[in-house]
Amino acid sequence: MAQSTAAPPAPQPAAKNDPATWPARKRTAYGWTVTVMLLVLMMISWADKAILGIVAVPLMRDLGITPAQFGLLGSAVFMLFGVAQFVAAPIANKVKAKWILLALCLIWSIAQVPVFLFASLPALWFSRLLLGAGEGPLAPITMHAVYKWFPARRSATPAALASAGVTLGIVAFAPVIAWVTAEFGWKSTFVFLGIIGIVWSVMWLFVGKEGPYTSVQAEHAIEGTTAKGDPAAAAAADRKINYRKSFATPTWILSVLCSFLGYWTFTVAMTWLPAYFETVVGTTTQQAGSLIALPAIWGAIATVGLSWLTQVLGNRGLPTRISRGLVLGGATLFSGAMVLLGTLAATQALALVCFTFGFGTAPALFALTYLVASETTSIGQRGALLQISNAVLTAGGLFAPMVVGLLVDTAATPAIGYENSFLLTGGMLTVMGLLACFGINQQRDRKRLGLEV
Repeated sequence: MAQSTAAPPAPQPAAKNDPATWPARKRTAYGWTVTVMLLVLMMISWADKAILGIVAVPLMRDLGITPAQFGLLGSAVFMLFGVAQFVAAPIANKVKAKWILLALCLIWSIAQVPVFLFASLPALWFSRLLLGAGEGPLAPITMHAVYKWFPARRSATPAALASAGVTLGIVAFAPVIAWVTAEFGWKSTFVFLGIIGIVWSVMWLFVGKEGPYTSVQAEHAIEGTTAKGDPAAAAAADRKINYRKSFATPTWILSVLCSFLGYWTFTVAMTWLPAYFETVVGTTTQQAGSLIALPAIWGAIATVGLSWLTQVLGNRGLPTRISRGLVLGGATLFSGAMVLLGTLAATQALALVCFTFGFGTAPALFALTYLVASETTSIGQRGALLQISNAVLTAGGLFAPMVVGLLVDTAATPAIGYENSFLLTGGMLTVMGLLACFGINQQRDRKRLGLEV
């Protein structure tokens, strides 16, 4: 019988659109494209948060707001932050990250409108509350989306790049916002950021796509390591874990507390450092907006650098309790020590250097915490766990502005109030860093949870 010479069937459209079937180079390139888009989104998000601190002095002057009222206003963005993340937690494992991220960006872009139209304290409250509801779930959804584009051994650096938007947003936008404020008034800056958010949303409609690394077994299949891997270990890593058991591990508790205080510290920097530079150091609004970029620049370097370090150490065979846990604890300790040294510095120049490293290192803790916390559950449950983790750690941003506002308002002088708040911040970070260095141990806790055999 003659052999058939029929051509093989053409690939189905669904297969062509499945990144799992793409060549490795194409899949990696698209993963980096998605990462850069999410980096820009994080930059816009944090510019939206930082704007209040940059326009603090003219805003308080024009609306007759006291430091205590401004502190409460700075906390307003975080009042629905955690609530939104608890709402998003069950959705994160079921709805594509593309649509969640699009909805979030549109919400916080619209949130800028009331400030420009009404320019009042109630309008600011409404805007910041809506902004918090829209931005709350962003970071964990972003990390979850990036992780799905890269195998575990190569996910730390791209995730860190996306997370660096926390600080790069301030580096890129703080001088621009300060200039817009000086030239066109503080109200115009809110419209400026709203328009940027809309532009990103349109681009994301065409670029956004889900990655294929959705489980340990899927990763083995894509990377061609199924035969080499231990089936029992892969099955254990993908088993469902009761979330309460994950949250009860020392690893989860300490890693999240590190970033709770990191969020506290960075929120203090965003909300109060520009006002500190103007009222205590004596700079102008534009100069203060530029100076706040210094910790942000270091923060971007530290975020990528520390995550790159964890990836290098991990690839050299060190357990993650060292390559990730010890790095997180050490970075927390360093951040706290620098804030303390800056507060006690004899000169303003030395204080600025120390504050740059202290306040700037704080946001680098977030990406490390996401890596460590995600090890206390399976990949399939990671999206929800990161949402809940983020809801807890971002609560630091809720309390910090209020506490600093009260300390500044009740102190004999603003300078004393700032000094007390910085000493409190640095001291808490230092203690937590020491505890994390000794207490975080993912290998121990994964075995207790049954995620390792």
